[in-house]
Amino acid sequence: MRHLVVVLGDQLDLHAAAFDGFDAARDAVWMAEVAEESAHVWSSQPRTVMFLAAMRHFALALRAAGRALHYAALDDPATHGSLQAQLHADIERLRPTGLVMTAPGDWRVLQAIKCVAQAQGLPLEIREDRHFYGSVREFAAHARGRKALRMEYFYREMRKRHGVLMHGDEPEGGQWNFDADNREAFGAAGPGAVPPRAVFEPDALTREVIALVEKRFGTHPGRLDGFAWPVTRAQALVALQRFITERLPLFGRYQDAMWPGEPWLYHAHLAAALNLKLLNPREVVDAAVAAYRGGAAPLAGVEGFVRQILGWREYVRGIYWTRMPGYAELNALDAREDLPAWYWTGDTEMACLRDAITQTLQHGYAHHIQRLMVTGLYALMLGVQPQQVHAWYLAVYVDAVEWVELPNTLGMSQYADGGLMGSKPYVATGKYIQRMSPHCQGCRYDPAQRTGEKACPFTTLYWDFLMRHEETLAGNPRMALQVKNVARLDDAQKQAIRERAVAIRNGAVA
Repeated sequence: MRHLVVVLGDQLDLHAAAFDGFDAARDAVWMAEVAEESAHVWSSQPRTVMFLAAMRHFALALRAAGRALHYAALDDPATHGSLQAQLHADIERLRPTGLVMTAPGDWRVLQAIKCVAQAQGLPLEIREDRHFYGSVREFAAHARGRKALRMEYFYREMRKRHGVLMHGDEPEGGQWNFDADNREAFGAAGPGAVPPRAVFEPDALTREVIALVEKRFGTHPGRLDGFAWPVTRAQALVALQRFITERLPLFGRYQDAMWPGEPWLYHAHLAAALNLKLLNPREVVDAAVAAYRGGAAPLAGVEGFVRQILGWREYVRGIYWTRMPGYAELNALDAREDLPAWYWTGDTEMACLRDAITQTLQHGYAHHIQRLMVTGLYALMLGVQPQQVHAWYLAVYVDAVEWVELPNTLGMSQYADGGLMGSKPYVATGKYIQRMSPHCQGCRYDPAQRTGEKACPFTTLYWDFLMRHEETLAGNPRMALQVKNVARLDDAQKQAIRERAVAIRNGAVA
């Protein structure tokens, strides 16, 4: 054997760079399902099924394409428990002269494979991941000399470089950002009849995986009775088309809105397919832009969607790979609290958190506002150690791969990088949630109160957060007004807030 082509669970593309020059007579593909990938964080059952089902379907596609495949299945008694041990054993058996792979999305996995190659004395060729518009080297060049890395400037560079939503040298519509036209809340009557998401009934192969995960990881969080994610490229393309034609027209307008019992709304639900490489971001962006050009979707909404992929997705990957491994240990606010146990059950009286966590555990999904301004916001203001928040996000969401999840959590959500990514911590009282959803109407807590038994924990913790970090935040221009409001509180009010915050941390609120 010449090359053993290593394919990871998030590299499911027949046209990946690792296959360039593949010789069916001399090369073979290697894939492995290992328990470690579901155990290094307490991976939810939907997330594990998503990866394993997609991998097994991709294995069928590889064989149909005539590529020799060595596949280690989780339920094979001879399978080793870790990626590193499995690769070691299979190299001993297959004796390739070299390893080839597309650049992985996880620092830990990259180090493990490098260690195997070194121990075996084999060359390891790591090729560029073509599923991104830009390379890590290009991002490093952009970042060089900057103390802060704002996505907006990077996004504009990407729009210009790739000619996306451009009119000559100017942005389409004369402005780069249409946030002012987006992000409305639903009216009192709610979202109405939202087009349903694309649902894919598990086939026999996926049902086998579901049974395996229930048996092997039955104590892990999450439910599988409603699993319906796309696990093949054909399914992912259907999901893309359904979003473009049915939900993109109203995506921008309601991208920040929340409604109890409505997890899907107008969002794309394509992140998992993108991150497993079942879809290419170029085809997703091109489809959205074509909808605008054809008059099927407004510019504001299309720009907001393109910003998430061409801008934010590329940006967080650049942050991850230019800042690891130290980035994972950052804790700029010195947060030390433990993540509340009910994050793993949804058993809380706070209506917004109960809704977001319950749907997360059931579907492995929550949209970006539920992640940033509900689950993430509460953990930030409570003072949870950011590494625990990171482990939770990596575990529970079907689209979670570390390169995208870690910067979003530590940088954007928890401000653990001290402002490298975000110009300020995203903190708000319960009134933000009241404005963007009706959750507060059915909740025992009042977002207008900051102390007392009925005080919304978000509101109490908001004021407590400002007081705890007043000195640090006072120098932040975007936080100055919020910090000044602390000075309006008298000593008795401050003490009452502190006491209520301590009670919340000690379990008075769950």
